Amino acid sequence: MVLFMFQIPNRVQGIQRNYIVYLGSHSHDGKSSLPDDSYSVQAITESHHNLLGSFLGSEKAREAIGYSYTWNINGFTAKLDEAEAAEIAKHPDVVSVFLDRGRKLHTTRSWDYLSLEKNGAGHPGPLWKAAKFGEGTIIATLDTGVWPESKSFDDEGYGPVPSKWKGICQNNTKAGVPCNRKLIGARFFSKGYTQAGGNPTNQSFLSARDSEGHGTHTLSTAGGNFVPQAKILGAVKGTAKGGAPRARVAAYKVCWPPVNESECFDSDILAAFDAAIHDGVDVISVSLGGSADEYFQDAVAIGSFHAVKKGILVSCSAGNSGPLPGTVSNLAPWITTVAASTLDRKFVASVQLDNGLILKGESLSGPLPQNKTYPLLSAAQARAAHATVKDALLCKPKTLDPKKAKGKILACLRGDIGRVEKGKIAAMAGASGMILCNDKINGDGDLTADPHFLPATQIGYRDGVALFRYISSTKHPKAYITPSTSMVNVKPAPVMADFSSKGPNTIAPYVLKPDITAPGVNIIAAYTEAKPTDPSEDPRKFPYNILSGTSMSCPHVSGVFGLLRAVYPHWSPSAIRSAIMTTARTRDNARNPILDSTLEKATPFSYGSGHIRPNRAMDPGLVYDLSVSDYLDFLCARGYNKTLLKLFSDAPHECPKHARIMDLNYPSIAVPKLKGGSSITMTRKVKNVGKSPARYAVRIKEPKGVSVSVKPNVLKFNKLGEEKKFKVILKAKWNGTADDYVFGGITWTDGIHYVRSPIAVYVVTA
Repeated sequence: MVLFMFQIPNRVQGIQRNYIVYLGSHSHDGKSSLPDDSYSVQAITESHHNLLGSFLGSEKAREAIGYSYTWNINGFTAKLDEAEAAEIAKHPDVVSVFLDRGRKLHTTRSWDYLSLEKNGAGHPGPLWKAAKFGEGTIIATLDTGVWPESKSFDDEGYGPVPSKWKGICQNNTKAGVPCNRKLIGARFFSKGYTQAGGNPTNQSFLSARDSEGHGTHTLSTAGGNFVPQAKILGAVKGTAKGGAPRARVAAYKVCWPPVNESECFDSDILAAFDAAIHDGVDVISVSLGGSADEYFQDAVAIGSFHAVKKGILVSCSAGNSGPLPGTVSNLAPWITTVAASTLDRKFVASVQLDNGLILKGESLSGPLPQNKTYPLLSAAQARAAHATVKDALLCKPKTLDPKKAKGKILACLRGDIGRVEKGKIAAMAGASGMILCNDKINGDGDLTADPHFLPATQIGYRDGVALFRYISSTKHPKAYITPSTSMVNVKPAPVMADFSSKGPNTIAPYVLKPDITAPGVNIIAAYTEAKPTDPSEDPRKFPYNILSGTSMSCPHVSGVFGLLRAVYPHWSPSAIRSAIMTTARTRDNARNPILDSTLEKATPFSYGSGHIRPNRAMDPGLVYDLSVSDYLDFLCARGYNKTLLKLFSDAPHECPKHARIMDLNYPSIAVPKLKGGSSITMTRKVKNVGKSPARYAVRIKEPKGVSVSVKPNVLKFNKLGEEKKFKVILKAKWNGTADDYVFGGITWTDGIHYVRSPIAVYVVTA
């Protein structure tokens, strides 16, 4: 394949934009104390100025340069025009030059649901016990910062900060972020954001303090303390906790108020990765993303590769662009990509219609002022004179007539603007309540409990159709919204969230993405208590709030990573990822296949290997391990040459003569093109981490129309750590074009462990 190491935007002559010049790894790669020496940092920075100066001249280079990455990642940012960027990309020491791209954020009983505790009463499950709740590990988030006063980050009962920690607390003041023995680090990065037009005079730029809430939520989900009596609007009350509640945590603020619909910029993300690796974290959780891109043009892929080289686990959100196929992001094979699914808990607020029909919905809003039915209107019936029917039905700003809406319950359609914003608009128009109805794409299986501004609930698509039918067929329709109540052990669960981005992988289709799914709907965690700077924003304060998104599922996996790192300090990141993938489940709590938001059977393109089971991951039996050399072989197969790989890996790497992408030792199998009547053979290797001696036999579930054979079909291990290779042969049973991918899997079992790998294959005409 041909790789373009310079990313060419729409051609605009002479206009300067912020670029990242990526030079690979430093020769020291963080192994010596050199980067901590001010002279060495100065020397590295000077080398960046000299390289840029050879193209722009010394004086102009010093004005143009922004970040110098000086620890593990080698490179810098600079204001360049397109021609300058193209010339720099030709330099033999340059791996790639790419635009400083903007990204978006991918915006509790969950640990009881995952069996880390029993009966929600703080009784630890096996993994919590073995990991001592994550003690000794350090979990970091790249996000909107942290609200340090939250009880989730209180340091009562904590000992000294781990000696391996080399980080700082930037602006360690009351107005900034005062760190402690729990929240041990906080940094902020905004140069890229400022170059894109962000306002550097805003006080939120002066520290890692979280004014948005997203970062506090994700950090506390991964590693927050046990906090009893956590509640939101009085509707939820219980013990909040993170996945690794005794881990230390650090916040790296890279996301800011939106500029041109982007909140987090690649140059800031790369700087945060460089700092987190240097600081000594064990896990990096990244709940943000953008469109998929080639690895050397992707700051998250680059930063995470450098982290994995150091043994750091990296989990990233899959994205919120579902349910369309091919929307999954954060696709590098060294990243663990996390989809989102529901819990077995609902906050039920039903709609009772005057005709006796009851429609179940979800909400965290307060009750109606009176226990009686209220007049019910479609929001289109309350539209303002100048508004279109479509916009009024969506309850967009300035589309509702207060004279028509006052005292009524309005039925609004989901879409275009935020769910809570719709309720605010309805309340401003004088409505007494709101029923938010899913459209067909959102389906029936994914409802979000929101803290609405007025009494409200959200219902599924089919119930929404019934509601609008009742409104249109009744002369004086009336309804009542019941107060929100919490229900647990709801079936079926999990159900895939409608927003969760789906495969296939659009960069390397032979790597199945996402990898895993975890709870990401109606997740309660700590939140900011900052006053909003925008008058249009929600003025209410929530010490704990409920959010949904793959942003919320990602830190669930990060918390489990922290626990597994505590139990297995010497396992590689890929071995730990393999453990969570091969032990995941693909059936719900009713023992049926996991469903998508339309309540149809979901596939590995929705959930990857399945729904995470932390306790099972502690004893996987076998793991699919990968080294840095294996990832470099994968890049060889992608077409990267040895010159680029030497810069990337800080050492020469000889590409195998016959490197194949499909032979990457991944715990899942994807084949995007299997010709009818032909076969394809892939190699995998598993390591025994269970017991010895051990004997594993394979079980096969064939995809429709595809035969699967595994050779050998029995693996015998005489000792721990022993590795065995096997081949998987897929053959199309007939010559024809499939309408879509078909799915199956293989499972190695010794009668105790079940090591499962999904298969996705697309058969095409020969």
